[in-house]
Amino acid sequence: MAHLGSRRGRALALPVGLALTASLGFLPSGAASAAELSDAPAAAVATNGPKLSYVVNIAGGRWTAASVKKAIAAAGGEVVVSYDQIGVIVVHSQNPEFAKTIRTARGVVSAGSTRTAPLSVQTDNSVGGGTQELSEAEAKAAAARATDEQDALEPLQWDLPAIKADKAHQRTLGSKRVTVGVIDTGVDDTHPDLAPNFDAKASANCVSGKPDTTAGSWRPNPGESDHGTHVAGTIAAAKNGIGITGVAPGVKVSGIKVSTPDGFFYTEAVVCGFVWAAEHGVDITNNSYYTDPWMFACKNDEDQKALIEAVTRATRYAERKGTVNVAAAGNSKFDLAADEILDNSSPNDTTPGDRVIDPKECLDYPAMLPGVVTVSATGAKGLKSSYSNYGLGVIDIAAPGGDSTRFQTPDAPAVNGLILSTTVNGGYNYKAGTSMASPHAAGVLALIKSTHPHASPAALKAMLYAQADKRSCTNPYDIDADGKIDAVCEGGKNKNGFYGAGLIDALDAVRR
Repeated sequence: MAHLGSRRGRALALPVGLALTASLGFLPSGAASAAELSDAPAAAVATNGPKLSYVVNIAGGRWTAASVKKAIAAAGGEVVVSYDQIGVIVVHSQNPEFAKTIRTARGVVSAGSTRTAPLSVQTDNSVGGGTQELSEAEAKAAAARATDEQDALEPLQWDLPAIKADKAHQRTLGSKRVTVGVIDTGVDDTHPDLAPNFDAKASANCVSGKPDTTAGSWRPNPGESDHGTHVAGTIAAAKNGIGITGVAPGVKVSGIKVSTPDGFFYTEAVVCGFVWAAEHGVDITNNSYYTDPWMFACKNDEDQKALIEAVTRATRYAERKGTVNVAAAGNSKFDLAADEILDNSSPNDTTPGDRVIDPKECLDYPAMLPGVVTVSATGAKGLKSSYSNYGLGVIDIAAPGGDSTRFQTPDAPAVNGLILSTTVNGGYNYKAGTSMASPHAAGVLALIKSTHPHASPAALKAMLYAQADKRSCTNPYDIDADGKIDAVCEGGKNKNGFYGAGLIDALDAVRR
């Protein structure tokens, strides 16, 4: 869910008063098998517990999978879908001892429950606030200031010149052969700024852990979060004379919905999202969330270890298939390279409690997984955003995510320090968070891929980092000017905890 400060700490959207909302961000050998209901007779096992969802990670090939599926049935489990390509099986069970039992089965590497709340609990349809509406007066003033080369609201997008995207667009808007998959709360592809660039064939609903390709299933339902729609606009809103302009307005964007109606991003959905992207021509994925219910999942816990393993397999599979995965660093002001962090929001689907974690052993995933591009946020003055997580060796690169206007005020004609983008029902609004920074980086990667269509994921990431505008540490860092140091940046100009390799550069991305 969001990385900002809502009750779930997830959906990365920052209100005008800076009350940031929670952050909303597989192995080759064929497509995922269809949902398979285990037909082996179940033994006399307890089935009176709450119905939970599990991931079972296995070693070996399809023969092992077949054997494990029989053990799953015997332990009172029902297979929802089996991703044989990566050795991950999604299971439902009401046996309270299911995970403990299946871990003893031959061929099982790890297994764990993906949640602490039963599957039936989905009564809260809110996903937190943190959005500021675009006023009619602002829209009219922007349209009056727009040049012939700009879309109507582009004068309000301080984030585009901040990364030289306006100059990049004079050279190219990006290639229609490049697709960025938005793994998020869903994308409203009927929006006039998104419809021209939407790739329905690369879109799906993965909430159950099994892809649903029903037309429109990837859209947020009424009352659900517009987070994914906002992210999609930042990446690829069309340059069509109306609304806003995306970082890569000529590329395709797809919607891969992975959040429940009440805004939770569970492991089985995230695994499905990465596998789907890997097998449907998605070149870059954007992940502006952490995987619920643990803000940090710990390798020394049998359940949490299995969740990390499942998503790690999925991200590695996607990269082997040619996909670059980009993720938001989070909005809790944490130093992700610290010796310890107090996590008081987990598990966020039942009753959270205080726990001190070691971020070397307990990961915010997918952001902290190997190979994933981890993005911190900057504001309109180019400084680390007040809420953004940071950490030397963890942050790979920085991008505009917005900040409170009173902390970092943009230059005119822009009037708001947050990020303006698309929302549902054809509208536009402002949000802030590393959720908004990550899609800027995904958009620049899409421009690099457009310019270098045959580049591997490793090469694309290398170019992203090499082309970044180097930023020295901001020390002392007192973003609210109250006389107290708010964070300490470690590292040199070429690589540091606030900005990683530097601020993304869209212009360099389109230079051959």
